[in-house]
Amino acid sequence: MIYYLHEWILQWSQGTTWEDALSPIRVFRYISVRSIGAVITAMAFSLILGPRIIAWLKDLKFRQFYADKSEQAGGMVRVTDKKGTPTMGGVMIVCAMDFAVLLWAQWNAMILLCLLSLIVLSALGFYDDYLKVTRQDADGIQSKVKLWVQLILGASVAIYLFLVPSTRPLIDEIMVPFFKEPMLVNAPLVGMGLTLLAIMGSSNAVNLTDGLDGLAIGCTLIVTGVFIALTYIAGNVNWSDYLQVPYVSGASELTVFCSAMMGACVGFLWFNCHPAQVFMGDTGSLALGGVLGIIAVLIHQPLILMIAGGVFVLEALSVMLQVSFFKYHKRKTGVGKRIFLRAPLHHHFEQLGWHENQVVMRFYILAGLFASLALLTLKIR
Repeated sequence: MIYYLHEWILQWSQGTTWEDALSPIRVFRYISVRSIGAVITAMAFSLILGPRIIAWLKDLKFRQFYADKSEQAGGMVRVTDKKGTPTMGGVMIVCAMDFAVLLWAQWNAMILLCLLSLIVLSALGFYDDYLKVTRQDADGIQSKVKLWVQLILGASVAIYLFLVPSTRPLIDEIMVPFFKEPMLVNAPLVGMGLTLLAIMGSSNAVNLTDGLDGLAIGCTLIVTGVFIALTYIAGNVNWSDYLQVPYVSGASELTVFCSAMMGACVGFLWFNCHPAQVFMGDTGSLALGGVLGIIAVLIHQPLILMIAGGVFVLEALSVMLQVSFFKYHKRKTGVGKRIFLRAPLHHHFEQLGWHENQVVMRFYILAGLFASLALLTLKIR
């Protein structure tokens, strides 16, 4: 909105005595200025309205419900000592992001696609959280229903990008970290598969990571920082040419989007750090993860997300390995056997005796290392 308002003011002032006086507002054309504005706006939104949103969730009795599934799911568990803490706090994140993006970004197709996806996934997560708290049932929406919604969204994004001539290379050409040129060309099926993997995988992986105070939101914050850099580079002709990464027209506006995400995450972390006053729930985790996947696809770097989000990958793999091995061993021997003490992975370390804060901080360190490696791929080619 500010971008369009400043353009209108500049056009109106042309040829008038106000032209020179109003020329300083040209700074709003700069991505850097609007990105800083988005960070501050989203963070302020969360910090100012956060207490009211938390109070509203308490009044509605939207409180966290946990159920131990250790026997049925091969040691998958959510801790029960946090029962009663308000959930669905992802509403705070999504509203802060929407407000900041609409205020500071230029509304091109990529921005609108990300906003629409954010709303769809947050609505899916909100309904899932709503069923959990109203039914006192930890399952919420059936897993296959969630997967189908994510699949439809991912397929819609992939098909849209394939059908639009300017974005078709995002699907046709497969970029691999550490390589300057596409590894595959004219490979739309592979590109669509990677798009689905990025969106669905990231959405569910962030959701699985959301098990300790501040863990998922802090790791998301670190990954978002990586994508602020990547989107700026991809959307800038000079930087993309210098670092020899694909230039994507319009991608620079995604820097504003990522900045809004960072601000919203910082604001939410204020209330979500230990001891948490609120949980984001599936409302936040499904949306944040899915949007990260979409952004990675839009800048032609879906595989870099697997490096930058290495913590999310480890968390998801721990669950898949735990459940698969447990079921396989039970089918073969009649007795389930586990690889980890608990899954997802952060609960395994809790079972080893690590304090919750130790687990979270050490995972932050891992997330920082993975983020550094992702940025390093820009130079090692």
